[in-house]
Amino acid sequence: MSAILEDLHHPGIDPAGTMTAAVFTAPGRIELRETPIPSPGPGQVLVRLEGCGICASNLPVWEGRPWFDYPLAPGAPGHEGWGRIAALGEGVQGLEVGERVAVLSYHAYAQYDVAGMDQVVKLPPELEVDAFPGEPLGCAMNIFARCEIRPGQTVAIVGSGFLGALLTQLASRAGARVLALSRRPYALEVARACGAEAGIPIEDFQAAVARVGELTGGQNCERVIEAAGLQTTLDLASSLTGERARLIIAGFHQDGLRQINLQQWNWQGLDVINAHERDPAIYIRGIERAVEAIKAGQLDPQSLYTHRVGLEELPRAFELMARRPEGFLKGLLIL
Repeated sequence: MSAILEDLHHPGIDPAGTMTAAVFTAPGRIELRETPIPSPGPGQVLVRLEGCGICASNLPVWEGRPWFDYPLAPGAPGHEGWGRIAALGEGVQGLEVGERVAVLSYHAYAQYDVAGMDQVVKLPPELEVDAFPGEPLGCAMNIFARCEIRPGQTVAIVGSGFLGALLTQLASRAGARVLALSRRPYALEVARACGAEAGIPIEDFQAAVARVGELTGGQNCERVIEAAGLQTTLDLASSLTGERARLIIAGFHQDGLRQINLQQWNWQGLDVINAHERDPAIYIRGIERAVEAIKAGQLDPQSLYTHRVGLEELPRAFELMARRPEGFLKGLLIL
């Protein structure tokens, strides 16, 4: 049997071995339920979660799509958790109970979750108290690597949410000139604080294209990152590319088919990169790189976490994420 920390007997934790988890019971409806604490199997660890990032990719579950079956499993689809190892399954090596880790798991809207020993990343003493939603930080690092940004290049980032802000930090600190584009004034302010040379509103598509042309002497951009996941932002990003540029699709396109102007892509001679990954090992490597980037001062996400909620407030966090009011960038569930 695995040994579980005394944390199981702290106030709010059922000594009989239950935990509180969020359950999506229907579109727009989340209930809190007491459910058994999962037991780590061979090669797995049990993590007492301290928090979990609230990801925009979970919005379809909140809003409802025909292909989802409700209720979801307790804690699903939370996948941006961090916390401390509470128990080790048989055969786990290189990890110890009590170590603070970022975890790549999929039921993290709960007090505990399990993950394979190869799906956790140790957090160093420098990050002992910081919130650390590892999965999106790792995604930013993986996307940045696919961009192949070089000093002196002009980089347009279309969509200045949490991901766009992280990429702005990385690109500007790598010596690139960053132009941030967003429909929200607040997001443009954040982008400037993260190192963008200019913030360009995109309510008027043609005006935004013209402004980028002015700032680049009519040459447009060597790198364009589409980070919003909409048809309109994909169209805009395509229009900002220079000849032989690289267009990186980082936005999560999840609401149906997309149309592209392939004639334009051909004529410009673009390299088009789908920066989404599916291999968990690549996610983990990205999280490890995020740890190193934060330690080196290349990435600083703490000011970008604008809203923190408890389990009982999770529905409000999803409502905020769907509306994206001024002042909202990234929500965290704190446990």
